[in-house]
Amino acid sequence: MLSTQAGAARRTLKSLLLSALLVSPMAMAAYPDKPIQLIVPWAAGGGSDAAARGIAAALEKELGVTINVVNRAGGNGVVGHSVMATAKPDGYTLGFITGELNMMHWQGLTKLTYKDYTPIAMTNYDYPGVQVAADAPYNSVGELLETIRNEPKGTIKASGTGLGGIWHVAFAGLLLEQGIDPQKITFVPSQGAAPAMVELAAGSIQLVPTSVPEARSMIDAGKAKGLAILSPERNPAFPDIPTLKESLGSDYSLGEWRGIAGPKNLSPEIAATLEAALEKAYKSDMYQDYMHKLGFGAEWRNTADFNVFLEENNTYMGGIIEKIGMKK
Repeated sequence: MLSTQAGAARRTLKSLLLSALLVSPMAMAAYPDKPIQLIVPWAAGGGSDAAARGIAAALEKELGVTINVVNRAGGNGVVGHSVMATAKPDGYTLGFITGELNMMHWQGLTKLTYKDYTPIAMTNYDYPGVQVAADAPYNSVGELLETIRNEPKGTIKASGTGLGGIWHVAFAGLLLEQGIDPQKITFVPSQGAAPAMVELAAGSIQLVPTSVPEARSMIDAGKAKGLAILSPERNPAFPDIPTLKESLGSDYSLGEWRGIAGPKNLSPEIAATLEAALEKAYKSDMYQDYMHKLGFGAEWRNTADFNVFLEENNTYMGGIIEKIGMKK
């Protein structure tokens, strides 16, 4: 009797375990099953914010969940990048990492590097333009550079990002390439391109080296003009602005990259899901039309290529920052 009962109990337990094994994969919700937060380390209204919102909207369509863009500006990008790095690696807090990640640690602002994240894909790369007031006496970037070269230090005041931000470093690198002391200009820190363009129109500063799309409203309003773009080719959205090659015969170029990453130790399965969805979002007409309309550069690198790029770019930026005297 007891043997019969024990056998029945064993069969019942075996049946329950089998049922659990069969049911549990279905009971576990597939990622993602709730809204995702995308941290942007810069203020709303700037280039990083616009590029992040473009890819977030397209990615929503692929993943089928809401993606909330959250701006966490401050510390020249340190605050937002820190929030991303310390988030729970569950795939529900992602970051829109930017070029400053490969600059901040060289400047002694943080110990964070690209190794503190799980890079997923690069979706954007933008080159800076050289913008001056519409009534400025310079009709070419060459004329502006000669003024910087020959006039007393501080004659030209520039802005467009924080001190040591990508647009500051990119223009300082150009001055260095042209044999001009980067200290000849006075760089005024700002919270981004938008407030800097307002100051440019008001006459408080004379130069804003920022991406041309971020300067577009002031250019369209006739309050600013673009002298050149630091890219290998002209931007199709701004066909009248020449490249440095056309203006100076210079091959120098440097811009801002942006991409999606998760915190360190994000599971390979979640990372793979995000990479596949991001590639579809990137290739979608929705994203491509959005970026083209605004004049932003769409550039794709998958996870493997993004990791290689980050390593190479980190070394390159360290060299530039050292040359312009900002390495700590």
